[in-house]
Order: sequence, then C-alpha cells, then structure tokens
Amino acid sequence: MKALVLSGGSGTRLRPLSHTIPKQLVPVANKPVLAYGLEAIRDAGITEVGLVVGDRMADIREAVGDGERFGLKVTYIPQSAPLGLAHAVVIARDFLGDDDFLMYLGDNIVLDGVTELVEGFRARPCDAQVTVHHADPREGGLAVLDADGRVLRVEEKPKHPTGDLALMGMYVFTPVIHEAVRAISPSPRGELEITDAIGWLVQAGHDVRGHLYEGFWQDAGLIETLLESNQAVLDCLGSRIAGKVDDETEVIGRVIIEEQATVTRSRLVGPLVIGAGSIIDGSYVGPYSSVGEQCVIEDATVEYSIVMDRVAIRDVRGVYGSVIGTGTSVRAGSAGRAGSGRGGHRLILGENSQISLV
Repeated sequence: MKALVLSGGSGTRLRPLSHTIPKQLVPVANKPVLAYGLEAIRDAGITEVGLVVGDRMADIREAVGDGERFGLKVTYIPQSAPLGLAHAVVIARDFLGDDDFLMYLGDNIVLDGVTELVEGFRARPCDAQVTVHHADPREGGLAVLDADGRVLRVEEKPKHPTGDLALMGMYVFTPVIHEAVRAISPSPRGELEITDAIGWLVQAGHDVRGHLYEGFWQDAGLIETLLESNQAVLDCLGSRIAGKVDDETEVIGRVIIEEQATVTRSRLVGPLVIGAGSIIDGSYVGPYSSVGEQCVIEDATVEYSIVMDRVAIRDVRGVYGSVIGTGTSVRAGSAGRAGSGRGGHRLILGENSQISLV
C-alpha cells in the first residue's frame, strides 16, 4: 500500500500566517502539522508517499526532503492549482500505479494515527473505505451507512444533513477509484470532488465501507482549530527538562524544556513546551503554550498560544489565544508595560512582524 498526502492548499483561512508559511508547516507543539501525518503513515507500515504540492513546493520540500528523516520515501507531485481532492488522484496516477493507497489530507491532526484504519482495510478488504466521525457534516461531507458499515450515500457539505456521520480527511482506495475520478465532472466551485467519486462508486455497486474514528481529529486550517490541536497534542506529552532552570523559577505540571533553553525568575505551568535555545526571564508561561526555538520572553505572560521560532515578547502581559509567526517582535509601547491591569491581547501575526502594545 502507498500513501497520497495532499499538501497543495493555499490556507486562506490562516492568513496572515499562510502568506509566508504553508499551512501544513505551521507548528503544533513545536512540530509541523504535516509531520504528524507523515509519522502516522510510517507507523502504519506504509513507506512510499506521494506528496501533492502546489506553489509552496519549495518550502515543503525543504521541511520534508526525500522523506528519510521520517522513515519514508517521498515523491513530489506538483498540482498547478487546487482543483479538488479527486483531481489530486488524477495527477498521481503514475505514482499510484495499480496499488491500494491511503489518501490523507496534510493539514489534519489525528492523534490516534491511521494504523487502525489501514489494518481494518487489510483485514476486511473492500473497494474503498472512508473515515467518519460523529460531528456536524455541513463543513465537510455526510456519509450514510447501513447496519453493516456499508456506505449507502455520501453528500458534499449538505445544508440540511440527515445524519451526524461526517467525512474525515482519510480514505483508503483500491485502483477502482481511478475509473471513478475520470467519470465525474467538476462541481459548481470548479473542483473534482472526492465525495462525487465516492458517490459514483456507490452508485456503480462497488463495496464502499465506513470506518468510525472516535479519537481526536482536527483540520488545523483555522486559528481556533490550530490552537485546539496544540492543546490536544500537549495533553499527550510528558515532562522533560534538558535546559537550565534557576532556583527562582517555579515549574508546575508537565513541562518540556529543550536543550540550551534558559529559564530564570519565572513561573511555568504545563502542559507546555519551550524550544531549544529560548530564554524565559521574569515571565509567566501558562498552560497549552508552545514556544519555539531561539525565542526571548522577558517580563511577559503567555498562555494558550503558539509562539514560533525566534520570537521576542517583552514587557507585555496577557498574551492569550495567540499565534505569533517566526521572527516577530512584540513589545510594550513608550508608555511602559502593556496589558497590566487590563484585558489580554489576542495576536495573530505573520512572520517578521513588529508590534508595540499600550
């Protein structure tokens, strides 16, 4: 079995972050979103991956390389425009050949991995297998199953859903899907929808089954879902202190402090992670925060936030629910410390921003 990972989306819902970084490379607990999917695929015993990429191919190639660091062999498949999930299958035909394959959306976080899905397909082969979970299907798609788990009907983004089984971004297909993606026409939004291809398989009498996933899953394509994913991953991490922590610092809960990080006169309340080489001084870093590498947080408070690499936050209180891009500087204005005694700051900042708060 091979894997087809889709990483060509533009990430418009994550702007301004996605102006300078592909949404698949935004860090969750200091690791790119895409890395979680690649590791899950490796853990399921799949080694050959086709990575569908768009105009940010250079960034993704720099992060993933040939796949060796993940224990994978990666082939890059350029997509000229985001023309739909089924279109990705069309352009990957030469890579996929006549093999079964797992299709995985590269901006998804699936904490329980894909091993159960893959093993379930191998134990009970069918023509196609879709993954569903109990949720509102209006954002993605609806699947209707019979008592035996066979798919009776699928519907793309239904306005008035007749059930609560929503399609997730994980599918297993046999080569019959190639006939389906060539038989369908573009949807009103101009894309070849994988939902239409699955519907074609059902109407043609093929055996399409549903796999119910009950663990944590999130499409990390929004600021809110990105922060929720960060929280979920941090909840699964343990404690490790490899950096330096002075005697005036209080550490509570599950906290990871990477090598060459330094924490002085501060209070850390986990779960959280502090990246290598970062400096925390006179500050409070609270639960569900991930601080990247080579950051400086001085006389500040940060909670429930994603702080990417080489960020400086100085003299600012109340940073909460924020995503701060690489190389950004956040500091108090000329009036002195910002946020003290007032409401907090929710900041969504792209790379290399500079902001002064009062």
